[in-house]
Amino acid sequence: MSRPSAPPLHTSAALPLAVDLYELTMLQAYLQNGLGGEATFSLFFRQLPPGRSYAIACGQQEVAELLPTLRFDASALAALAGVPGLSPMLLEWLADFRFSGTLRSVREGTPVFPQEPILEISGPLAEVQLLETLVMNQVHTQTVLATKAARLRQAAGPVPLIDFSMRRAHGIEASVRGVRAFYIGGLDATSNVLGGLTYGMPLSGTMAHSFIQAHDSELSAFENFWATSPAPTFLVDTYETSQGVARVIELSRRLGRLPAAVRIDSGDLGMQARAVRQQLDEAGMETVRIVVSGNLDEQAIARLRAAQTPVDGFGVGTALGVSRDAPALDLVYKMVEYNGRPRAKRSPGKIQLPGAKQFWRRRDVHGRVLGDVLGLTDDFAEGEPQLREQVVAGDLLTDTLYPLEQAREHCAWELAGLPADRMALEANAPALEVRLTPALRALAERH
Repeated sequence: MSRPSAPPLHTSAALPLAVDLYELTMLQAYLQNGLGGEATFSLFFRQLPPGRSYAIACGQQEVAELLPTLRFDASALAALAGVPGLSPMLLEWLADFRFSGTLRSVREGTPVFPQEPILEISGPLAEVQLLETLVMNQVHTQTVLATKAARLRQAAGPVPLIDFSMRRAHGIEASVRGVRAFYIGGLDATSNVLGGLTYGMPLSGTMAHSFIQAHDSELSAFENFWATSPAPTFLVDTYETSQGVARVIELSRRLGRLPAAVRIDSGDLGMQARAVRQQLDEAGMETVRIVVSGNLDEQAIARLRAAQTPVDGFGVGTALGVSRDAPALDLVYKMVEYNGRPRAKRSPGKIQLPGAKQFWRRRDVHGRVLGDVLGLTDDFAEGEPQLREQVVAGDLLTDTLYPLEQAREHCAWELAGLPADRMALEANAPALEVRLTPALRALAERH
């Protein structure tokens, strides 16, 4: 049986097809039945994963940049023409599609909590319904990964963190978007060349055990690597760690220069790091740094830091790249208003709050966060409103875009202001209580 052929993956022509089929079939029914009123959809999560006290909103700026440019070109329309059940009327509408609505979102790097909208999109019902899967996909991945990065930053304190996660990420796109999220969340460098070059994140890498195994001796491997790398980091645990360090010391004395660092990737990292530090210091190599890697996560890093382990850098792989302990967020994109009337879903366990919303963050005079207030867009509450317009009438407001460095700084500043006693890495409750305005509470009770 022949199948419709989509444009090549990772092309702009393919991106509009990143929809679930029901968005197209619902859209077709909307058009057929004249359901063309204005709607607002809200993107939020109902609860945090176990052990999480916050989520770092990330990816919404890329959504804002994408919406004004989203088009169904001839190749996308030709592919859809082969999908059973899709009408010529729908294809004609898609051929003319241009987003004409409004996007309001929080700044990237902002900690958010259950029921708070990360973004809201308003416009003709067909347009905003069509965007559901694409918007969720873009924001979900980056929010999950930025949150993981922020927790690692919390555990590592000032010690540099390097992303080693590309090889086990869930696909190339996730690994590249992840680099962006990791930087906002607080990581310092990445081994992912494509991601680093795409987003301007510093690149960092060492060597693999295979390089050493390809040589007849560990010493000759180090010699050959140093000949092509002016400031190498040597992996010292391929055979026996203390012997690996001894060979680095021998080679350094012979060449009259020092490497940048040594890396330990296995075994008891705390015990080995202390032994390596002593070995290097006794050789007069106090400035040579120690980097550790190997199944690290925020809890392992926190334990090493609590034990005052002499580590100068952490390389984190799988636990970061797939957010192993919390790989998914209960993120939803729900209609909250249609034709000027609030809408709500009352399914058991899936309650949502009706109406287009705003939320405000209250701080004391020192910038510490006191709490959030969630209300309707025409409410007023004390604090700084968090949702701001980024796309209006289909046009991007370029003065609302922030460089990644500013998003990173914003994330660090926001996290520093959250209540310290609610920020444990094993938290079982959100770091902030979110209070509803009287108007929103009353509306929710009526619906």
